[in-house]
Amino acid sequence: MEVFSEPYEKSLTIDLSVSPAKVRGFRNTYLLVPMESEYPTHSKRGMVVSKRLIDDSRVLWADTQQIKQRQKRDYQKLFEELQIPLVRSRRLKDDTEVVKRPPIPVYDRTFNDELWTQEWYMQDTRTRPDLPKLDLNVLPVYRAGITGKGVKISILDDGIEYTHEDLKTNYDPDISWDCNEDDNDPFPRYDPTHQNSHGTRCAGEIAMIANNGKCGVGIAFNAKVGGVKLLDGLVNDRIEGTALGFAHDIVDIYSASWGPNDDGKTVDGPGRLANEALTRGVTEGRGGKGSIYVWASGNGGDRGDNCNCDGYLASPYTISIGSASQRGEFPWYGEACASTVAVTYSSGAYQDQMIATTDLHNQCTIKHTGTSASAPLAAGIVALALEANPNLTWRDVQHLIVWSSEIAPVADNPGWQKNAAGLWFNTRFGFGLMNAFGLVRAAVNWTTVPPKAICVVKPYPLNNNTISYGNPVTLTFETTGCKGTQQEVRYLEHVEVRTTIHYSIRGVLEIYLTSPAGTQVQILNKRKLDDSTKGFKDWTFMSVTTWGELAQGIWTVTVIDNVGPESNTGSVENMQINLHGTVVLPNHMKHGARNYNHDYNRVHNRVGKAQIKYKERDIHDFLSDLANGDAGDYMNKY
Repeated sequence: MEVFSEPYEKSLTIDLSVSPAKVRGFRNTYLLVPMESEYPTHSKRGMVVSKRLIDDSRVLWADTQQIKQRQKRDYQKLFEELQIPLVRSRRLKDDTEVVKRPPIPVYDRTFNDELWTQEWYMQDTRTRPDLPKLDLNVLPVYRAGITGKGVKISILDDGIEYTHEDLKTNYDPDISWDCNEDDNDPFPRYDPTHQNSHGTRCAGEIAMIANNGKCGVGIAFNAKVGGVKLLDGLVNDRIEGTALGFAHDIVDIYSASWGPNDDGKTVDGPGRLANEALTRGVTEGRGGKGSIYVWASGNGGDRGDNCNCDGYLASPYTISIGSASQRGEFPWYGEACASTVAVTYSSGAYQDQMIATTDLHNQCTIKHTGTSASAPLAAGIVALALEANPNLTWRDVQHLIVWSSEIAPVADNPGWQKNAAGLWFNTRFGFGLMNAFGLVRAAVNWTTVPPKAICVVKPYPLNNNTISYGNPVTLTFETTGCKGTQQEVRYLEHVEVRTTIHYSIRGVLEIYLTSPAGTQVQILNKRKLDDSTKGFKDWTFMSVTTWGELAQGIWTVTVIDNVGPESNTGSVENMQINLHGTVVLPNHMKHGARNYNHDYNRVHNRVGKAQIKYKERDIHDFLSDLANGDAGDYMNKY
């Protein structure tokens, strides 16, 4: 199977018994599939096709499509025994399992849905105010009448059971597609293993219908969801690229809870077409405001994995979302990573609750888990912000998450550091736990961030680029931030380190990035299961740790092997730093460093016995008050 691209709209004849077809969503890009079954993809015939295409002056590029290993980011089967809560349970009439709990406080009766009482991450069920805050602060947003209405979210996964009673009125067929079968029906394939429930579960977290007595309440319960099915079959670059770019003119948010294997030894990411789709999404999507890609940060923590070895999570175009447990702790499956932007709640230790959502066969579940469950919650919170302010760009959304996420609920964990811009960061939790009301409140009166530039910095010449056990290599980069050029950067957003490194054992390497202000972050930890001799070939690591800092000055990157054996040897062949940011200080940062609410844990969302009710007029009045800075006691309360 070959994919190739032509520079112009003109015919190209290849007399090799293949059938060309346009690749959906890509201009002048074609797929060639052997017509006869006796010619498999990896045969010599395929090599001949590739060579003929590459040698043709009318062809810009040609790739043989390789199968990509992709993994859904819920709990791994190896640890299923740890998922069983040590509590008694009962069965609802629809055979849904629900954990038995103490008597339900009156504020839990906000919605009449059967699993609402199990959605602990949307209502504060603490019995003591000194405990970490237990919700994502969404109830005040609902009281303002903001529920995700008018926002479209695409679930990139294994399909959606769009006939489900708790999803069907929020399903949008216009943003749905089956990339595996190349048709417009993303309904999941049933089988005895229940393996294709993942997309339906992710969709339910976002868009379960409120107050219909079925399952639970989606975090953006009036948003529309679609399903792009790509994980029920062989996956390659063409399929991923098609999924990432499908309906980008009308989709607001793409939610992805999958990626390369979280096995502690894989280094993989988007291919040519997937990268092109991401780039096109943020530049052309949503009428030029940019598609928003929310990605689960991975479940390989128990295997020592690092999400910077996943090219999707190391992309500035995605928002990497990790997990915090019900206890406000870093879960055993979490991956500490410099590219993580924020966290939402998910499962933790065996005694912690999991996430409630829809399941296959019109059923419900309270056992959705892993970072798979965290990313859809983040996507739903972003949907609430987009309803409040549809003009937000993809970069506005990232700035808003950085500026509004809270550290108090997860503060009692190691690894927190304050960068030179006054922002707290932790490779386990990013900039903190997402705060729905804080994000929406900031979004309403938001000023669009200045245009983005990318300053590329090369290192000083290396006298010795050789790495060996106990002998690190430190590369120094001095920059003015490309001052005086069109790519000048003063105020940082993402920082990329792009490099090629050869080494005896890839998994023993650690890489540290230090900013001119002295902020240091580990962008690669050692991975004990990675015994590959391939090193890193033109690989990009990414960090958000220095967000808001000044770009100008001396940067250093240190590559070290502290594991051994002593015979290990290798070299850094090339390296560059890409500084993403702006030349003008974003408006929200002009009044100084962020003022953190260290009393955030004291906010206890109890909305009373009555169900949440609102009128359209109330929404407009509230948004107007927010925009004018006149929300009064309501603002102070939450």
